[in-house]
Amino acid sequence: MPELIAPEIIKRRKALSVSPLKASSTIGAALAFLGIRRSIPMLHGSQGCTAFGKVFFVRHFREPIPLQSTAMEQVSAIMGANENVVEGLRVLCEKNQPDLIGVPTTGLSEAQGADIHMAVREFRAKHPEYDRIPIVPVATPDFTGCLESGFAQATSAMIDVLVPAAEVAGTQPGRRRRQVTVLVGAALTPGDLEHLKELIELFGLRPVVLPDLSDSLDGHLPPEEFNPLTIGGTLVSELPTLGDSVATLVIGGSMDHTADLLNARTGVPDYRFAHLMGLDAVDALVQTLAAISGNPVPERIERQRAQLQDAMLDSHFMLGLSRFAIAADADLLVAFSQLLAGVGAETVAAATPANAPALAQVRCDRVRIGDLEDLEADARDRVAEVLIGSSHAVHTAARLGIPLLRAGFPQYDRVGGYQRTWIGYQGSRATLFDLANMLLQLERGEIHPYRSRLMPRADETAGVRHVSGL
Repeated sequence: MPELIAPEIIKRRKALSVSPLKASSTIGAALAFLGIRRSIPMLHGSQGCTAFGKVFFVRHFREPIPLQSTAMEQVSAIMGANENVVEGLRVLCEKNQPDLIGVPTTGLSEAQGADIHMAVREFRAKHPEYDRIPIVPVATPDFTGCLESGFAQATSAMIDVLVPAAEVAGTQPGRRRRQVTVLVGAALTPGDLEHLKELIELFGLRPVVLPDLSDSLDGHLPPEEFNPLTIGGTLVSELPTLGDSVATLVIGGSMDHTADLLNARTGVPDYRFAHLMGLDAVDALVQTLAAISGNPVPERIERQRAQLQDAMLDSHFMLGLSRFAIAADADLLVAFSQLLAGVGAETVAAATPANAPALAQVRCDRVRIGDLEDLEADARDRVAEVLIGSSHAVHTAARLGIPLLRAGFPQYDRVGGYQRTWIGYQGSRATLFDLANMLLQLERGEIHPYRSRLMPRADETAGVRHVSGL
């Protein structure tokens, strides 16, 4: 792959968003908590904030989503809402007995000046009978960051609360020789996580994924009719054992700070991957797993690699020199831009809702921190042929007159988007096929055959022959 040149980052200059691209950091934090078994997020804000987020989740995953709210109103927004937090936690602990409660803040509570950590301390002082239930507060105002940053902040907060330092817990890196910790960013779907776990298990390793949406939001019918808590995900009891893992795999640049925290706590060596899309990225993961496990690469994986190579050959006539526009959070933007660059395609327009260090790895000459209106202007000026983005980008693609590959969060006008597998040799192969097929349907300067108006059409000639008996 050619030498990577960091793109120019064009920051937001508008006073407001038009066709917003961003999903808030509060939503991202709630999503991370939904990856923990028998947990429930309680958003510190108004009922409307929580209801709006729940609509996003329900439309994307097509599942009932456990979310609670501290239900701030006019008085508590001015005078303080610590009592709302204390009472909300008491009710949840008493009625549901969860294994974990996550408390992300919203724009309302942060603008009010709430100290969510102090509110949790007040709850602990008033209700020591619930000390066994972990509570994870995290400040995620929705006026800063985006979904992936809130997701990472919540994961860091869980590690801060639930993973003790090695000298305190008595853990030792490598004690569990087959256990591998996997820190995953918000860019990975439940389908991605399921595929990743299967890939790790093929090397004889046992993955502990944090957070694990593949077990809680993978779209399965539970045996019980109703459960007010998450029905799957990472066990809270697994988190204190992360210091015994032989290694930590970190997927996504947004998780670097989280990985730093876990490494400082446990001393477990980590291996970091910006993404897992495309031949080079998956090769790096497979080689790492082979080195950690001491096992050779299974024949099944080698065959999948050969299939991806064949797909790259089959699709390069369509994808080579093609022009793409991408609207996504930083990790997903990096993944798609590098996948496309690997097959000779060009990312001509890129937009993301928030700045992040990972954007230095985007394969595009410039990246806009902005909204879909900014992306639309760049895509039109630079003659993009295909748009990659969430369902928010449907109208943008329609105005541009180009096809849309739906990726990211949310996807509310298609069923099963949350379960799609993008990563690995198989996921990359399927993505290349989808993009190539979109380009095949476009008219890209082809010269159509000339038909003289004086020459009879084939169907007319056939009719004459039929009548004449010829």
